[in-house]
Amino acid sequence: MSQVATEVVRVVVADDDVLLREGLVTLFEREGFEVIGRAGDATELLSLVRAFVPDLVIVDIRMPPGHSTEGLDAARSIRQEFSQIAIIVLSAHVDVEHATDLLPI
Repeated sequence: MSQVATEVVRVVVADDDVLLREGLVTLFEREGFEVIGRAGDATELLSLVRAFVPDLVIVDIRMPPGHSTEGLDAARSIRQEFSQIAIIVLSAHVDVEHATDLLPI
């Protein structure tokens, strides 16, 4: 019986809350994803994405230094530079209309 090879999904997780970030890393790794990077701010996230080009990015909308839309702005940059990367945007705040421009039309 032959086995079908499956590709491991490579992930970068970005959140300034270390506890949440490491919790997400643990959950994704437990499910078989390969976490190739962790970022605490948008600048670090963009560096990791450009260096490793993951399959998936998990990003918090509000990140340092201003805790406004730095994560969302980074997600927009990722979408423009790497349209093939899937993006999951997290937020404890309801700012859905700000994130809708990430969706393909």
